[in-house]
Amino acid sequence: MLLCAAMVCGLASCNREEDDGNGDGDGVSCGETHGEWVDLGLPSGLLWYSVNIGASSPEQYGCYFAWGETQTKEVYDLYDLDTYTYGDYDSATCTHTIYKYNTKEWYGTVDNKTVLEASDDVATAVLGAGARMPTRDDWVELRDNTTGEWTEQNGVNGWKFTATNGQSLFLPAAGDRDGSSLKYAGTDGYYWSSSLRTDVPLAALGFDFGSNGSVMGNYVRYVGLSVRAVRASQN
Repeated sequence: MLLCAAMVCGLASCNREEDDGNGDGDGVSCGETHGEWVDLGLPSGLLWYSVNIGASSPEQYGCYFAWGETQTKEVYDLYDLDTYTYGDYDSATCTHTIYKYNTKEWYGTVDNKTVLEASDDVATAVLGAGARMPTRDDWVELRDNTTGEWTEQNGVNGWKFTATNGQSLFLPAAGDRDGSSLKYAGTDGYYWSSSLRTDVPLAALGFDFGSNGSVMGNYVRYVGLSVRAVRASQN
């Protein structure tokens, strides 16, 4: 599992090449979202959705989203800063600009927004009011109150959270999209949170896992990662 770090000129996307050419293959499906809410008995009462956004079964990879964007990109479109809604890059001056969710003056106008608003939350856009992307703290709660393991489910590698109430949640190792390439599919999973990395706001926080374990990570905002939704219990 790889974490992103700030560089002198730019922010590393931290991916090795593992391109399957067109993104098609086992587990890869980007379409309508059909799942159910799962109660894992968490202290907060938070419910987690059973499938990724853009998937209709727990094993399907679903769609990939840049952080804060509510539309996926076509395979031939690039997941990079030039196509990112809230950012831009000037190669002549090696300058990154951020247009929203910015805490540092060197990236442009500071607004000090550190959590995605509902209008920029793809979980809300797809599943409706009340649904949202998990914050970093939500991921930590899930990790700390369940048993996690790297496993295979119906032929798909992924990470399984099992709660003491017997309920479980499977996240497929869907990899990520960087540029036009699908990478790490089948070996690693990368999932967004709605929380900004405030010290380097060109990145946002999330959860990643592989056969060696899981960590809370951070990733440049323009790469395409998986999204899993949460909502408060209605009870």
